[in-house]
Amino acid sequence: MEIQAKIFKALAHPLRLKIINKLSDGELCVCKLNEDVEFSQSNLSQHLRILKEAGILNSRKEGMWMYYSITNNKVLEIISMSEELK
Repeated sequence: MEIQAKIFKALAHPLRLKIINKLSDGELCVCKLNEDVEFSQSNLSQHLRILKEAGILNSRKEGMWMYYSITNNKVLEIISMSEELK
């Protein structure tokens, strides 16, 4: 149950949901994730770390850029189901 709680806690922030939404079409570098968002690079890094620690995101480094992707698309299903609860 601790893993589930960690996942739901990571999903319980509007900016992290926005990050996941941006990644729903596939892998992106931090530079693309940082476009048109209302938070700083350090704040973005903190949110990415939380999502990664919860097992929601993967990361890989290529050159000087870090790329992120969704670990399991079931997280998109969870978000979609939560939208149906409105």
